[in-house]
Amino acid sequence: MTRRVYLWVFLLVVAPIGAVVIVCALLLFGVKPAAVFAAGWAVKSFLHAPNAVGVASTVLFWWLLLAALGLAWEWWRSKQ
Repeated sequence: MTRRVYLWVFLLVVAPIGAVVIVCALLLFGVKPAAVFAAGWAVKSFLHAPNAVGVASTVLFWWLLLAALGLAWEWWRSKQ
């Protein structure tokens, strides 16, 4: 039961904060914004939406990546 609670805390609290931290760290360490926001700008250009959609979809992309890693970790741990 507690493992499921930790998984939900990871998915709903830690992963979104981690996604924002990853984007900020990439920008801080000098990665060009075009590279950092490439996934978001692709979504933005497809939808013809404002820049905020590009930023939000970039963070969503990183959140999905972290969530997939967390779910894979949980699946791997349940197999043992």
